[in-house]
Amino acid sequence: MVHIMEGFLPWQWCVVWWIIALPCLVFGIYQLKKVLEKDREALPLLGVTGGFIFILSSLKLPSVTGSCSHPTGTGLSTICFGPWITSVICAIVLLFQSLFLAHGGLSVLGANIVSMGIVGPLAGYAVYRALRNTRINMYLTVFMVCALADLFTYFTTSFELALAYPAEVGGVMSSFALFMGIFAITQVPLAIVEGVVLALVFKYIVKLKPDIILQLKVFPEEKIRAARGET
Repeated sequence: MVHIMEGFLPWQWCVVWWIIALPCLVFGIYQLKKVLEKDREALPLLGVTGGFIFILSSLKLPSVTGSCSHPTGTGLSTICFGPWITSVICAIVLLFQSLFLAHGGLSVLGANIVSMGIVGPLAGYAVYRALRNTRINMYLTVFMVCALADLFTYFTTSFELALAYPAEVGGVMSSFALFMGIFAITQVPLAIVEGVVLALVFKYIVKLKPDIILQLKVFPEEKIRAARGET
Protein backbone atom coordinates (compact mmCIF):
# COMPACT_ATOMS: atom_id res chain seq x y z
CA MET A 1 0.00 0.00 0.00
CA VAL A 2 2.12 2.89 -1.28
CA HIS A 3 -0.98 5.07 -1.16
CA ILE A 4 -2.53 5.60 2.26
CA MET A 5 -6.22 6.04 1.54
CA GLU A 6 -8.14 9.29 1.92
CA GLY A 7 -9.27 9.94 5.48
CA PHE A 8 -7.25 7.09 6.96
CA LEU A 9 -4.83 9.26 8.95
CA PRO A 10 -5.85 11.65 11.75
CA TRP A 11 -5.63 15.26 10.64
CA GLN A 12 -2.76 15.99 13.06
CA TRP A 13 -0.55 13.45 11.31
CA CYS A 14 -1.61 14.74 7.89
CA VAL A 15 -0.29 18.16 8.95
CA VAL A 16 2.97 16.70 10.30
CA TRP A 17 3.76 14.89 7.05
CA TRP A 18 2.93 17.97 4.98
CA ILE A 19 5.31 20.04 7.13
CA ILE A 20 8.07 17.52 6.39
CA ALA A 21 7.24 17.21 2.69
CA LEU A 22 6.96 20.88 1.73
CA PRO A 23 10.61 21.98 2.29
CA CYS A 24 11.78 18.93 0.32
CA LEU A 25 9.47 19.82 -2.56
CA VAL A 26 10.64 23.43 -2.60
CA PHE A 27 14.28 22.34 -2.75
CA GLY A 28 13.39 19.77 -5.42
CA ILE A 29 11.74 22.43 -7.59
CA TYR A 30 14.85 24.59 -7.22
CA GLN A 31 17.08 21.71 -8.33
CA LEU A 32 14.77 20.84 -11.19
CA LYS A 33 14.91 24.40 -12.53
CA LYS A 34 18.72 24.32 -12.38
CA VAL A 35 18.88 21.05 -14.32
CA LEU A 36 16.53 22.28 -17.04
CA GLU A 37 18.28 25.63 -17.34
CA LYS A 38 21.61 23.86 -17.74
CA ASP A 39 20.49 21.16 -20.18
CA ARG A 40 17.06 21.09 -21.82
CA GLU A 41 17.95 17.75 -23.36
CA ALA A 42 17.36 16.21 -19.94
CA LEU A 43 13.62 16.84 -20.37
CA PRO A 44 12.86 13.64 -22.35
CA LEU A 45 14.67 11.51 -19.77
CA LEU A 46 12.78 13.33 -17.03
CA GLY A 47 9.55 12.40 -18.82
CA VAL A 48 10.60 8.77 -19.15
CA THR A 49 11.48 8.41 -15.47
CA GLY A 50 8.27 10.18 -14.44
CA GLY A 51 6.27 7.93 -16.74
CA PHE A 52 7.67 4.82 -15.10
CA ILE A 53 6.80 6.17 -11.65
CA PHE A 54 3.23 6.86 -12.77
CA ILE A 55 2.71 3.52 -14.53
CA LEU A 56 4.36 1.25 -11.97
CA SER A 57 2.86 2.93 -8.92
CA SER A 58 -0.60 2.79 -10.53
CA LEU A 59 -0.53 -1.01 -10.62
CA LYS A 60 -2.58 -2.57 -7.83
CA LEU A 61 -1.43 -6.09 -7.07
CA PRO A 62 -3.43 -8.14 -4.54
CA SER A 63 -1.54 -9.46 -1.55
CA VAL A 64 -1.95 -12.82 0.16
CA THR A 65 -2.47 -10.84 3.38
CA GLY A 66 -5.63 -9.19 2.03
CA SER A 67 -4.02 -5.82 1.31
CA CYS A 68 -2.61 -4.68 -2.04
CA SER A 69 0.88 -3.69 -3.13
CA HIS A 70 2.39 -1.46 -5.78
CA PRO A 71 5.79 -1.03 -7.33
CA THR A 72 7.06 2.53 -6.94
CA GLY A 73 9.33 3.09 -9.95
CA THR A 74 11.31 5.80 -8.13
CA GLY A 75 14.76 4.24 -8.36
CA LEU A 76 15.41 5.19 -11.99
CA SER A 77 14.61 8.87 -11.38
CA THR A 78 16.70 8.82 -8.20
CA ILE A 79 19.75 7.59 -10.11
CA CYS A 80 19.35 10.05 -12.98
CA PHE A 81 18.19 13.17 -11.12
CA GLY A 82 18.63 12.62 -7.40
CA PRO A 83 16.10 12.26 -4.56
CA TRP A 84 14.85 15.84 -4.38
CA ILE A 85 13.80 16.13 -8.02
CA THR A 86 12.28 12.68 -7.65
CA SER A 87 10.18 14.01 -4.76
CA VAL A 88 8.68 16.62 -7.10
CA ILE A 89 7.92 14.02 -9.77
CA CYS A 90 6.31 11.80 -7.15
CA ALA A 91 4.21 14.66 -5.81
CA ILE A 92 2.82 15.31 -9.30
CA VAL A 93 2.19 11.59 -9.87
CA LEU A 94 0.48 11.13 -6.49
CA LEU A 95 -1.68 14.22 -7.06
CA PHE A 96 -2.93 12.90 -10.41
CA GLN A 97 -3.49 9.42 -8.97
CA SER A 98 -5.50 10.77 -6.05
CA LEU A 99 -7.65 12.94 -8.33
CA PHE A 100 -8.24 10.56 -11.23
CA LEU A 101 -7.50 7.00 -10.06
CA ALA A 102 -8.74 7.11 -6.45
CA HIS A 103 -5.29 6.06 -5.25
CA GLY A 104 -4.52 7.80 -1.98
CA GLY A 105 -6.08 11.18 -1.33
CA LEU A 106 -5.46 14.88 -0.93
CA SER A 107 -5.46 14.95 2.88
CA VAL A 108 -2.85 12.16 3.05
CA LEU A 109 -0.83 13.41 0.10
CA GLY A 110 1.94 14.71 2.37
CA ALA A 111 2.34 11.31 4.03
CA ASN A 112 2.41 9.53 0.67
CA ILE A 113 4.99 11.99 -0.68
CA VAL A 114 7.21 11.43 2.37
CA SER A 115 7.16 7.64 2.00
CA MET A 116 7.28 7.24 -1.78
CA GLY A 117 8.88 10.50 -2.87
CA ILE A 118 11.36 11.29 -0.11
CA VAL A 119 12.42 8.41 2.17
CA GLY A 120 12.40 5.71 -0.52
CA PRO A 121 14.48 7.77 -2.98
CA LEU A 122 16.86 8.92 -0.20
CA ALA A 123 17.52 5.30 0.76
CA GLY A 124 18.11 4.39 -2.87
CA TYR A 125 20.33 7.41 -3.41
CA ALA A 126 22.51 6.44 -0.43
CA VAL A 127 23.10 3.05 -2.06
CA TYR A 128 23.78 4.69 -5.42
CA ARG A 129 26.36 7.07 -3.98
CA ALA A 130 28.05 4.24 -2.07
CA LEU A 131 28.36 2.03 -5.16
CA ARG A 132 28.66 4.54 -8.01
CA ASN A 133 32.45 4.66 -8.14
CA THR A 134 33.15 1.08 -7.12
CA ARG A 135 33.85 -1.93 -9.30
CA ILE A 136 30.36 -3.28 -8.75
CA ASN A 137 28.51 -3.79 -12.02
CA MET A 138 26.55 -0.70 -13.05
CA TYR A 139 23.33 -2.61 -13.70
CA LEU A 140 23.59 -4.42 -10.37
CA THR A 141 23.85 -1.01 -8.73
CA VAL A 142 20.68 0.13 -10.54
CA PHE A 143 18.90 -3.05 -9.45
CA MET A 144 19.83 -2.53 -5.79
CA VAL A 145 18.87 1.15 -5.82
CA CYS A 146 15.45 0.46 -7.35
CA ALA A 147 14.68 -2.51 -5.11
CA LEU A 148 15.71 -0.75 -1.89
CA ALA A 149 13.87 2.46 -2.79
CA ASP A 150 10.74 0.34 -3.15
CA LEU A 151 11.26 -1.49 0.15
CA PHE A 152 12.03 1.65 2.15
CA THR A 153 8.85 3.23 0.85
CA TYR A 154 6.91 0.43 2.51
CA PHE A 155 8.97 0.64 5.70
CA THR A 156 8.03 4.31 5.90
CA THR A 157 4.36 3.76 5.10
CA SER A 158 4.22 1.11 7.82
CA PHE A 159 5.86 3.51 10.28
CA GLU A 160 3.44 6.31 9.37
CA LEU A 161 0.50 4.00 10.05
CA ALA A 162 2.08 2.75 13.26
CA LEU A 163 2.54 6.29 14.57
CA ALA A 164 -1.10 7.06 13.84
CA TYR A 165 -2.40 3.79 15.28
CA PRO A 166 -0.07 2.45 18.02
CA ALA A 167 -0.98 -0.93 19.44
CA GLU A 168 -2.48 -1.08 22.91
CA VAL A 169 0.24 -3.57 23.85
CA GLY A 170 3.71 -2.73 22.59
CA GLY A 171 2.86 0.72 21.21
CA VAL A 172 4.30 2.03 17.97
CA MET A 173 6.91 -0.67 17.45
CA SER A 174 4.40 -3.48 17.90
CA SER A 175 2.08 -1.79 15.43
CA PHE A 176 5.00 -1.23 13.02
CA ALA A 177 5.84 -4.94 13.10
CA LEU A 178 2.20 -5.78 12.41
CA PHE A 179 1.96 -3.48 9.38
CA MET A 180 5.29 -4.71 8.04
CA GLY A 181 4.06 -8.28 8.36
CA ILE A 182 1.06 -7.38 6.22
CA PHE A 183 3.09 -5.71 3.46
CA ALA A 184 6.49 -7.41 3.43
CA ILE A 185 5.33 -10.83 2.20
CA THR A 186 4.26 -9.33 -1.12
CA GLN A 187 6.66 -6.41 -1.28
CA VAL A 188 9.99 -8.22 -1.11
CA PRO A 189 9.49 -10.23 -4.33
CA LEU A 190 7.81 -7.22 -5.94
CA ALA A 191 10.83 -5.04 -5.14
CA ILE A 192 13.13 -7.63 -6.71
CA VAL A 193 11.04 -7.70 -9.89
CA GLU A 194 10.98 -3.90 -10.00
CA GLY A 195 14.77 -3.79 -9.63
CA VAL A 196 15.22 -6.20 -12.54
CA VAL A 197 12.77 -4.34 -14.79
CA LEU A 198 14.27 -0.90 -14.17
CA ALA A 199 17.83 -2.21 -14.55
CA LEU A 200 16.81 -3.48 -18.01
CA VAL A 201 15.22 -0.11 -18.81
CA PHE A 202 18.41 1.66 -17.76
CA LYS A 203 20.43 -0.71 -19.96
CA TYR A 204 18.18 0.25 -22.88
CA ILE A 205 18.70 3.98 -22.16
CA VAL A 206 22.48 3.50 -22.03
CA LYS A 207 22.43 1.72 -25.38
CA LEU A 208 20.06 4.18 -27.03
CA LYS A 209 20.91 7.60 -25.51
CA PRO A 210 24.24 7.43 -23.67
CA ASP A 211 24.95 11.11 -24.27
CA ILE A 212 22.38 12.35 -21.77
CA ILE A 213 23.58 9.83 -19.16
CA LEU A 214 27.13 11.11 -19.71
CA GLN A 215 26.07 14.77 -19.51
CA LEU A 216 24.25 14.19 -16.23
CA LYS A 217 27.30 12.25 -14.93
CA VAL A 218 25.04 9.47 -13.70
CA PHE A 219 27.94 6.99 -13.73
CA PRO A 220 31.64 7.39 -14.54
CA GLU A 221 32.26 7.61 -18.28
CA GLU A 222 34.44 4.49 -18.31
CA LYS A 223 31.60 2.43 -16.82
CA ILE A 224 29.13 3.64 -19.41
CA ARG A 225 31.51 3.07 -22.32
CA ALA A 226 32.37 -0.40 -21.00
CA ALA A 227 28.67 -1.23 -20.78
CA ARG A 228 28.29 -0.22 -24.43
CA GLY A 229 31.27 -2.37 -25.44
CA GLU A 230 33.43 0.65 -26.28
CA THR A 231 37.13 0.76 -25.50
